[in-house]
Amino acid sequence: MQTQHIITYPTPEEYNGFLANYVQQAKADDLIEGLTASYVFITGMVQGLTEEQLLYRYAPGKWSIKELLVHMIDAERIFSYRALRFARQDKTELPGFDEGAYTEASKADARDINSIIAEYTSLRTATIELFKSFDEEALSQKGVASGLEVSVRALGFVILGHEVHHQKIIRERYNV
Repeated sequence: MQTQHIITYPTPEEYNGFLANYVQQAKADDLIEGLTASYVFITGMVQGLTEEQLLYRYAPGKWSIKELLVHMIDAERIFSYRALRFARQDKTELPGFDEGAYTEASKADARDINSIIAEYTSLRTATIELFKSFDEEALSQKGVASGLEVSVRALGFVILGHEVHHQKIIRERYNV
């Protein structure tokens, strides 16, 4: 039986570039606790919003809350995939992704919010279980994605910090 371990904050040597912004926003002593708390916060924030609120854009060309949620789902999937590849010692350099193109192609505004929340719930459960499965050796593995070297541990905190970044935007600009 595997013992539960705390996934601690990464050292500065485990990430760089634009990833630093996300890691630094992830203020958690334990990744699993942070991902769980963030999930509870996000779902609590969006449940009960009207369709009008979910489709609101605070400026021309900005995403709706539905699009923002699906963007967070897409990014979490990609960062988790990268973490899996690197944990398994795959040294293939992974490309970046065009978040704008992904968001446009997602057609999030046409989706029911309950479907988006169900997808987010399933993904977050899978992400937590994936990171819980990594031992210290796997968490310390590094790879290159979007031209930047990053550890598996740091990718977990990128997921959390990316979400915290968008939580702030929702609170500050969407009147929620």
